[in-house]
Amino acid sequence: MAAPMDYLPVALAAADAAAGAVRPYFRMGLQADDKADDSPVTLADRAAEQAMRAVLAEHCPEHGIIGEEFGETAGGQSGFTWVLDPIDGTRAFITGRTTFGTLIALLQDGVPVIGIIDQPITGERWVGVAGRPTEFTGPLGGKAGCRPCPTLGQAELSCTSPDIFTDETRPRFEGLRRAVRRTSWGGDCYGFGLLALGQIDLIVEDDLKPWDWAALVPVVTGAGGSVTDWTGAPLRLGCSGRVVALGDPSLLPAVMQHLS
Repeated sequence: MAAPMDYLPVALAAADAAAGAVRPYFRMGLQADDKADDSPVTLADRAAEQAMRAVLAEHCPEHGIIGEEFGETAGGQSGFTWVLDPIDGTRAFITGRTTFGTLIALLQDGVPVIGIIDQPITGERWVGVAGRPTEFTGPLGGKAGCRPCPTLGQAELSCTSPDIFTDETRPRFEGLRRAVRRTSWGGDCYGFGLLALGQIDLIVEDDLKPWDWAALVPVVTGAGGSVTDWTGAPLRLGCSGRVVALGDPSLLPAVMQHLS
């Protein structure tokens, strides 16, 4: 049976294909449609996912696929499933900001074993493989590796938007927010890449879908951090989508006092 590492070249080829599909549309005044959940989608999202699916169909036809734009494709009995988000952060993309990225994950029996965050405009790429250190390449500097952060009072907290929280989850987040040093907004998957570079200490999100979080798990854990739900449990398909990423896993008990 093939090992996850055997599929890393396929994952990298899919990332290259998506990048080639996205770049021609960036800052070109692309119109966005609203999906059923009011999130935007563009021709670039669809083209990038189609490009990745073509790579996977050629090299891994027996694998399943879960994609944000084109749904689920059943696989065989391999136990491997690819999870794709062609543009995580479409709002950033359509407003000309580079804080979006393409997310590619490979799950083995439901567990993320490969994860890629690719920023096709800046040329930055994070590659995580279970059991191996995360690798980062890019022209802007930085080295993969989370930083120590012994107390919440020293932590830099990040979150995509204050609007993601419900009446139930907002008070918990606000309690945590008051306990940290500083809070910044925006970033989508790019924020998780920065956490894996030691620039951010804590990210809290609500209602993420599998294509939003699957690729982040190998990247963050391979850099020395942790990714769990709001109870401290590992993420799994069908989970609530309430996500906590920590650069210093020792902060988890303090974070859980506010969130769980």
